[in-house]
Amino acid sequence: MYINKTMPNVTLVIPALDPDERFIPVIKDATAHGFHDIIVINDGSHAEYMPNFPTEEEFPEVKVLTHEKNRGKGAALKTAFAYFLENRPDSDGVITADSDGQHTTEDMLACVEAMYDGERAVILGCRDFDDPNVPPKSKFGNKCTKTAFSVFCGIKISDTQTGLRVIPREYVEKIMSAPGDRYEYETNMLFLIDTDQIPRREIKIHTVYFDKNSASHFRPVVDSLRIYGLILRFAASSIMSSVLDLLLHAILLAFVFTGGGSLAEFAATAGARVVSSFANFMLNKRLVFHSRANFLRTLFRYVCLAVPIMLASWLCVYYISKLLDVEDAVLRTLIKLPVDLMLYFINFRIQRRWVFAENKPAAEGAGQ
Repeated sequence: MYINKTMPNVTLVIPALDPDERFIPVIKDATAHGFHDIIVINDGSHAEYMPNFPTEEEFPEVKVLTHEKNRGKGAALKTAFAYFLENRPDSDGVITADSDGQHTTEDMLACVEAMYDGERAVILGCRDFDDPNVPPKSKFGNKCTKTAFSVFCGIKISDTQTGLRVIPREYVEKIMSAPGDRYEYETNMLFLIDTDQIPRREIKIHTVYFDKNSASHFRPVVDSLRIYGLILRFAASSIMSSVLDLLLHAILLAFVFTGGGSLAEFAATAGARVVSSFANFMLNKRLVFHSRANFLRTLFRYVCLAVPIMLASWLCVYYISKLLDVEDAVLRTLIKLPVDLMLYFINFRIQRRWVFAENKPAAEGAGQ
């Protein structure tokens, strides 16, 4: 249990790009409540915003790290995490927060206390997006991301965009390995936490927005594409492979396996699926999941998944066709569309969590 709420033994990490006048009050309030080690990352801010940064002379608790050019929030967090691991051997972990005052010191302390209370876990400070103060853009963005996480990945998180996170020391190095240098890094961090089964808990925090979040540097189109990158890449890979599979399936039924019946359907399905599945495997390993896991092991796992998925597709198409008395090859191919769409979601989850997972320990000393 957390012993002294006024002296948390964690390092507060705050990335900042062109912060406004609210930043120094955030630092003052944090130090007043016992945060004695704060790492600030100046991520390439313009000269006119430099007076809004705390100085190490005024705040001895603060260490300022600087990127000469803007590299993105993810890169800023990774810079701070690397500095933390090298220079803070006695700190129990890090807590990340934003520079604009959206995260109250009260909420920071509550999240830190939660890390000490029970199993060591990553703590996510989650806002209430049904609060009337939430800007429509932020509410819509979180609803979309939360739905995508749940449907595609089976991950249920009430606030996928929270910047208030407490990471125990034993997980920091592993979490640094999540890909991405900008806003997508925080999303990929959640993917990694789920894939590596790192314990996590949610803590309800205040929902604070200033001037409809106008100070945010989030770019709706570019950064949304980055955030949804994994899902979009998998969707593109699946669409390409599905088109190939459907074309081969139709060609085989029309010109090769023309006898009809279950064996013909199976042969056409199997032949098309072998070719399209290998193409899909290569795309997913290299371009979607960027997996560094052993090639033969991932291929074996992929086959172990692809075979039952193929059988499920064949059986569903065959029996639906029989039920509807459909004999035409084109119509049977069209039946495959909704069947394979349902199997798509199952496929994504298993590939992400098992087929292409690296299966490395989350961190040294985890669970101690």
